[in-house]
Amino acid sequence: MTLLDTHLGFVEALRAAGLSVSLAEGLDAIAALERIGWHEREVVRTAYAATTVKKQSQRTTFDAIFDLYYPRLVGEGVASEPDPDAGEEPVGGLRDNAEALGAFREELAAALEAGDDQRVQDLAVEAMARFGAMPGRGPGLSSWSAYTALQRVTPQELVQQLVAGLLGAGADPADAERVAGARVGTFTRLVEADARRRLAEEKGARHVADVVLRPTIDRLDFTAARRADLEEMRREIYPLARRLAVRLTKEQHARQRGPLDFRRTVRASLATGGVPLETHHRPRRPHRTELVVLCDVSGSVASFAQFTLLLVYALREQFHKVRAFTFVDQVHEVSHHFTPGGDVVEVMENLAASTAHAARWGRTNYGRALTTFADEHADALGPRSSLLVLGDARSNHSDLALDTLRDLAGSARHAWWLNPEHTRHWGTGDSAARAYGEIVPMVECRNLAQLGEFVHDIL
Repeated sequence: MTLLDTHLGFVEALRAAGLSVSLAEGLDAIAALERIGWHEREVVRTAYAATTVKKQSQRTTFDAIFDLYYPRLVGEGVASEPDPDAGEEPVGGLRDNAEALGAFREELAAALEAGDDQRVQDLAVEAMARFGAMPGRGPGLSSWSAYTALQRVTPQELVQQLVAGLLGAGADPADAERVAGARVGTFTRLVEADARRRLAEEKGARHVADVVLRPTIDRLDFTAARRADLEEMRREIYPLARRLAVRLTKEQHARQRGPLDFRRTVRASLATGGVPLETHHRPRRPHRTELVVLCDVSGSVASFAQFTLLLVYALREQFHKVRAFTFVDQVHEVSHHFTPGGDVVEVMENLAASTAHAARWGRTNYGRALTTFADEHADALGPRSSLLVLGDARSNHSDLALDTLRDLAGSARHAWWLNPEHTRHWGTGDSAARAYGEIVPMVECRNLAQLGEFVHDIL
């Protein structure tokens, strides 16, 4: 593979992970690399980051992909050839030797206590070489495991030893705990990175980037998000809403002229000998959508539902009116939470608490929810309103009330259904996505990026 091939593969992997790297930015990276040369790897990393990364939140993903395409070393790296005169054996031969494991742990503890970053990095590579290999695995299975290596080394057991050493050096107890945890965490991440490097040598960098690396926060699936990811997503909601609002304002200004007023245009052309040098247009009638949201808040889609409602809440000024309803098997209105000036954390807590009012038997039942909505809140829909249904359409094999949904969609100006599941799962098991999709257009919406694009399109 040539250097150009590596560059193109690296840029494509960044795009696949959610970083919007344009052709011009890729060319800028090449121009920057021509100026600095390739002899300093960290300088190369910095040049790429300066030309391709737009937000700090993308830097972790960028660094992980850079390490795959431009690794610090290949093969065993620091696990060099043994010295027979010193009685050394190949690294692989000591992989499960208790004496060698004890010696390695002592050396690691000393490097962590001294804060020797280079030595810790070398020991992370050595840990994978000694303890992370999984030979003899079947086709398609990974032959390297960071989990296995860390289980053997058990770096967490070194934390207290590291804390004791730092306290002996006069460190504050709170600082010692923090520093020890940070250094052990750094070692753990280095071991995981070296496992990815070795797998990339075997299976290709693109394969590892697609399968192993987590995407940027705006591309991370709602259903796969961890607690820390959910907190970061909450912080992204209002910046996303501001970007959408600015984008919508610009597009509305560009479309502010209405249809051509032929009569006024012809009259104005008389002053120029019948040549229409200036066109006249009828004023565009302003229109803002009345939005009705019907949202499944059962456990499987709760995070997706809350983030969608929160984005609608952040963009409420773009709508003429918003009414929101949540359900599991019982419909409950939550429109009163969409108040101007409300605190985002309080809104999230209130929406989460409303789940208790949306469930009577505790099992998702779309048919009962649709029927209850039609019986109790049919007045929410009208010729100027749009219906937005949020949920995975998994109804535990209950009655689907398809005719009821057809009536609801028919009474609204527009109707859409957002589904947080991948399209390949629609219609499997108890999913009624295919049946509901024949009545209401169903859109895959698994992450913040897809959610933002959908909200922009309906506005």
